[in-house]
Amino acid sequence: MRLTAESIDWTIQGHRLLKEVSLSVADGETFGLIGPNGSGKTTLLRVLAGLRKPKNGRVLLDRVPMSGMRQRDIAQVIAFVEQQAETLDRIEVHEAVALGRTPFLSPLRPWSEDDDAIVSQALVDVDMLHLANRLWHTLSGGERQRVHIARALAQQPNILLLDEPTNHLDIRHQLSIMHLVRQLSLTVVIALHDLNQAMECDRIGIMEAGRLVDVGPPRDVLTTDRLYRTFGVHADILDDPIDQSRIMRFRSAI
Repeated sequence: MRLTAESIDWTIQGHRLLKEVSLSVADGETFGLIGPNGSGKTTLLRVLAGLRKPKNGRVLLDRVPMSGMRQRDIAQVIAFVEQQAETLDRIEVHEAVALGRTPFLSPLRPWSEDDDAIVSQALVDVDMLHLANRLWHTLSGGERQRVHIARALAQQPNILLLDEPTNHLDIRHQLSIMHLVRQLSLTVVIALHDLNQAMECDRIGIMEAGRLVDVGPPRDVLTTDRLYRTFGVHADILDDPIDQSRIMRFRSAI
């Protein structure tokens, strides 16, 4: 499913956090959002998820304006994993993941064995099935993040939005989550801090002060000049001699 943003502006308390952002993500594409802290990545993701209404512009799902859709219908199409999502409820891991099925349930469509299977598979995908009966508040930050991702997968969305999903994960689970994202036959928009992870995306967009200033394949966009202008760092860009993947090594510009 194609996700399109047209001339999006978003303002809070007089501060314009998004400025005429236009973006189109193709069906099945993995699109990375990068940029310094405060550049607007999270705000843009929340607008794309339908959680914030733009002051100007619009978001479309396969050419259908999101503004005319019910939140329940949006939730059947889009799953959003936020950077910090907590709960005070004393619930078990499998119950937290089962919340992903909520948009599909109704008096005429109660919980079924199919829902059980979907939840179990989501837990398997993020390596958390063995902790399915653990209480949420006993989990580490990284384990909670994997549960959030499992909850999103349980929605079986067409579009998956991820806000820095590997932040709290150890290196093994960072790699496994990024591998999982690449294998999904979904439209994915993922905000990332790790620029080497961004190299794995089909295309990336660079945010600066609320504007989308550059879009394209990672090898074209992540140049030494762009990295210096946007992040204020010097970079050495190397090609791995084994698989020819591109690796970046950074040095402070100070």
